[in-house]
Amino acid sequence: MTAPWNDGIREFVLAFADDEHLMGQQHAEWIGVAPFLEEDLAFCSIGQDELGHAASLYALVAGEGDGGEVDDRAIDALAFDSDPTRWRSCHLVEMPTPDWAHALVRHWLYDAAEELRWQLVAESALEPLAEAAIRADREEWFHRRHADGLLDVLLSDPEAGPRLQAALVDLLPIAVGLFAPVAGEAAAVDADVAAAPFDTRLPVWANRIRDRFAIDAIVPGVDAACSGRTIRSEHFEPMLSRMREVLVLDPAAVW
Repeated sequence: MTAPWNDGIREFVLAFADDEHLMGQQHAEWIGVAPFLEEDLAFCSIGQDELGHAASLYALVAGEGDGGEVDDRAIDALAFDSDPTRWRSCHLVEMPTPDWAHALVRHWLYDAAEELRWQLVAESALEPLAEAAIRADREEWFHRRHADGLLDVLLSDPEAGPRLQAALVDLLPIAVGLFAPVAGEAAAVDADVAAAPFDTRLPVWANRIRDRFAIDAIVPGVDAACSGRTIRSEHFEPMLSRMREVLVLDPAAVW
């Protein structure tokens, strides 16, 4: 049986890979500067998981969906492409979060959405993608438990709680861009690569936010989100430059 694959599906998988990659990189930048040692280790572990998910998705793109062995350099060519027009990431994963409250809230918002995203491909006709979803789900459970465990303690704290709520207000208009339509998404749904467009899960995500933060948060519609899939944010190029530092020093290096 031939796996479904076309240019649209490629774009769909590539956008997912880019989000996972940059989110992993963002977590990695907290290593050594998190508020306490346990969080250094936790963010390191979560970042490694996200980078692993990204690598599996890039391998699918490089191998045109066949799930076979792919040369690491083909993955690197996608993961460290210096051309900003190649990238399909959303703005949430491109922006820095120098404040811990924002980093933690972004962690929760992203992972709450990521669970819904993986669910849409858990029974994908593209079998390697469905297999990746199964592997990712096992790891993502720990990511969500980590974020929820911290929020359980901190949201009720008189000092930390208001800072986290303020971070949520700042990030929501950007985070909703995760659900903005992805080029090729219609093709992926038509081919049963994905069960439905991602924006159909926006109401579920919004309800989770309201329950988690115990507020009647107004979640903007997707139409209000900036299109991070086709337009890079101001934060993208500095981040890409940091990501490519080793490759610039040693062009023979492999991720």
